Amino acid sequence: MVGPTGSGKSALALALAERFDGEIVNCDSLQVYRWFDIGSAKLPEAERGGIPHHLIDILDPDSVFTAGEYARLAGEAIAGVTARGRLPIVAGGTGFYLRALLDGLFPGPGRDQPLRDRLAAREARRRGSLHRLLTRFDPETAGRVHANDIPKVTRALEIRLLARRPASELFREGRSPLRGYAQLKLGLLPEREALHARLDARCRSMFEGGLVEEARRILDMGYAPSIKPFESLGYRQALQLIQGELNLREAIFYAQRTTRQYAKRQITWFRREAGLEWLRGFGESPSIRDAAMARVEAFLAERAGPPAAR
Repeated sequence: MVGPTGSGKSALALALAERFDGEIVNCDSLQVYRWFDIGSAKLPEAERGGIPHHLIDILDPDSVFTAGEYARLAGEAIAGVTARGRLPIVAGGTGFYLRALLDGLFPGPGRDQPLRDRLAAREARRRGSLHRLLTRFDPETAGRVHANDIPKVTRALEIRLLARRPASELFREGRSPLRGYAQLKLGLLPEREALHARLDARCRSMFEGGLVEEARRILDMGYAPSIKPFESLGYRQALQLIQGELNLREAIFYAQRTTRQYAKRQITWFRREAGLEWLRGFGESPSIRDAAMARVEAFLAERAGPPAAR
């Protein structure tokens, strides 16, 4: 269950889990971190209806977590759900995590922090320089990665410089996809203006509901403003407000704008996902919920089939 932020993925995944005896495996790169609750729209435990959720609140905020590690843990979680005779439902909007899980990742070189620091300094001096460098070294990967997605651009350059081969080339050679499972991919795609209105309202509600106070609590626990979760939507603007760089009105405005831009990038990413079936509305919509229920029921019936057809 995928789609842009704010499209109702969590609500629909929960309804499907209740209907089909399922368990939910998180596919959101921010919800894996403890204490980052409001800005990640993390469903409170009391609202999960007793449905088990996996890969939520598994890391301290300063932990390093890669897509490869996500794929491994998600694969283990899915195997556990299956062993219990229940339906695994992967839900979230981090497309790269989903691709790592389903298609696998190549065994590229490990992190080289000094190299990353040098690349970060280069980008700080000349904005956009890393993507231009990647375009020269690995144009295929550069064409798939947005220039503003600095973590992915950095990783692609790290691979190219350490392995001395393009990431696109290595990616084609050695992947370990998820095996042994039939897959049904459903995506939520609300109408653009309605989605933007919801995202704007949700950003405002997050600030009114304690996002800045949550960020302050995390800082007071001793975590640095530079940790990765603070780069996320809303939290970056909350930090800027705390540090006096923005006032409340400005923080909300920039959080809304970047969230809309992020939603657009998510939709673009998922449009390239092979076999994805779009549901054109919000996950809370009764018609969308009915359509999803019917599609999953048909999918499961196809997989079971009559005894002679198996």
